[in-house]
Amino acid sequence: MTRRSPGRSSSAHRWPFRRFVVADRSMEPTLHAGQGLIGFRNRRVSVGQLRCFEHPHQPSFWMVKRVVDHDGTTMRVESDNRSVPTVDSRRFGAVPIADSYRVVVRIPTRWM
Repeated sequence: MTRRSPGRSSSAHRWPFRRFVVADRSMEPTLHAGQGLIGFRNRRVSVGQLRCFEHPHQPSFWMVKRVVDHDGTTMRVESDNRSVPTVDSRRFGAVPIADSYRVVVRIPTRWM
């Protein structure tokens, strides 16, 4: 899961790039709590990508997960770390690809 960067308005999602911060352990060992991410909004998705998207049942709550399947309109996403309780497509189903962000830069925690 991620949290939105402070000081950003809800209209920030209209820009092609967006900054996120990892907030839990669900994507370890790939991503770590406190790590920064830069996402690029596009609709070209492929299996294995890391994507940030709004939780389907909690508006303004953003998540980062790995794409495990897609049909061109929706994608199924899962956490990398199955040793901790997580929420992903196994619980809430497929999510829309539109308005999701592909993670293009991972910022080391020490730089945050």
